Amino acid sequence: MDNKDSEAEIHPLKTEDVKAQENHENSVERRIVSKQSSRLSRLSRWRTAAFFISLFLCLIIVFAFSFIIPCPERPVSERTWFRNYDNAVAYQFLAIEDVNEDKVQDVIFAFKASNSSSSFNRSCLDEGSLPSPCAFVAAVSGTNGRALWERPAAEEIEWMECDIKQLGEAAVPGCLVVGKPVSLTTVALRTGEVLWRQSSDFGANYTVLTPVSVIPDVDSDGVQDLIIFIATGDKIKTFIHSGKDGRQIGSAGSLNVDGKSKGRITYLLHYCFLCAENSLYAYSLKDLYSAATGMEIKLPSLKQDPQWEKNIDHTTHRLSLLSSGDIRYLAKIPGQSRENILVVNSEMATLINAQNLQTLWTLNTSRVVRYEPLLGYYKPDVLGIVLESEIGPNMKKSGSGAVQWDLKLNSRAKSPGPATLSTADHRSAFLIWGEYQVPGNETRSRAPLQKLYLFHPSYTNVLLELRNSTDQIIAFNATLFERSRHACYVLLRGPPPSEEPGPVSLMKRKLKEDVSESRVIWLSQVAVDSEQYIRDRLYRMRFHSRV
Repeated sequence: MDNKDSEAEIHPLKTEDVKAQENHENSVERRIVSKQSSRLSRLSRWRTAAFFISLFLCLIIVFAFSFIIPCPERPVSERTWFRNYDNAVAYQFLAIEDVNEDKVQDVIFAFKASNSSSSFNRSCLDEGSLPSPCAFVAAVSGTNGRALWERPAAEEIEWMECDIKQLGEAAVPGCLVVGKPVSLTTVALRTGEVLWRQSSDFGANYTVLTPVSVIPDVDSDGVQDLIIFIATGDKIKTFIHSGKDGRQIGSAGSLNVDGKSKGRITYLLHYCFLCAENSLYAYSLKDLYSAATGMEIKLPSLKQDPQWEKNIDHTTHRLSLLSSGDIRYLAKIPGQSRENILVVNSEMATLINAQNLQTLWTLNTSRVVRYEPLLGYYKPDVLGIVLESEIGPNMKKSGSGAVQWDLKLNSRAKSPGPATLSTADHRSAFLIWGEYQVPGNETRSRAPLQKLYLFHPSYTNVLLELRNSTDQIIAFNATLFERSRHACYVLLRGPPPSEEPGPVSLMKRKLKEDVSESRVIWLSQVAVDSEQYIRDRLYRMRFHSRV
């Protein structure tokens, strides 16, 4: 027999106790398991309830922000708007800036009249000593043309600049107005309030050599300063003014140049370059400050470049670089590591590496009519230069100087210059003014129409005629009013200051509106696609903001 059976026979009561104990232990275990399962079940229900409560709260928050709490209303950008002024004249100036900080670009321009528009009802007498009529500076909204501010600024405007980042006590963005009689006025970009106004003595029969330059803070007041070049006869003077309050820093300096200046200053690597007769002159900003104040300045931001110093004659300040030929103008051209310099004279254009002063390329030119070349992208991400001469605009590749594309147009005197808009395919759309004549029909009209054409390198055989105008166009610009979208152009039309007052009109027009109604012009007899297909494709063209 087994041990268990024998044990049971010997101790029968003990066996029953063991069984009872085992049954009791099993019962206890079942109660424990039951309690644990009950607790887990309750915990699971609490977790489920917490999950659904959280989800419900999230939905309430989303619903509140989506439907109950109103979002800030963003004005809808109008496709076309106009701003009209009666009995006025317009200045050749347009600036594109985000004035009211709504992430849509706005338009700043200048006109001369006795009163502002009815939106502000300002007069020249509001600024005290200004006679009537006077020059107003105005900012209008890029979304709908609503006037943001209008401010009487000067009796006449000689020059105006609105990309200055620090002006006044608060070092805010603003515009500098150089007026006649001589006055310097700064206007806050956001509000139109006058930050400071200073008179100056530039001498008789002076000409402002543009552009006015913003230089580092040389008087240690925490605000950038300004340097202005003035030509009086064969002499050139320099004036340094504080950006904080407009006071003159030091005395007027004088530059030694032979002959009359060409009227434009180029700034590069803390040097200023100017042309006079057949010579090119270079002055460091450090030397100009020392000449004006009689003190040496120790600012790391105004350090001199050893390579340029080797090529500058420190007695005459002539630059031993293309010192022969009738130099028309200089321009800065972006390079791979630093900016290059483009020198254009009566016979050729030359691009020079600003780092080692080596010639990158030369190109034969004749009678270039624009002082400022236009930059664009004919090939993807390859920067090119548009030069306009009396035989028509042409596209130059900045890397090699090879002509990529050219076009012959009839043009009015003082016709608007071209403009470019970057497209999403890493190229550019080119907007050009003139009048195209089909080859073989060379009968030139007495007064060519002002027609606006669009050219994109994806169709080298096609021009789109967007609009024609018989009005006198004072200023023209094209830009993206919103980042990577809303490509528009702006026209300022009316009589210039040299003529009798009349109606002045500022217009913004969305580019796609003109593309859809444009006329397709074939530059040769080969038509690759239908005209409607080309309109549709260029209408769908996307634009891109380059940083």
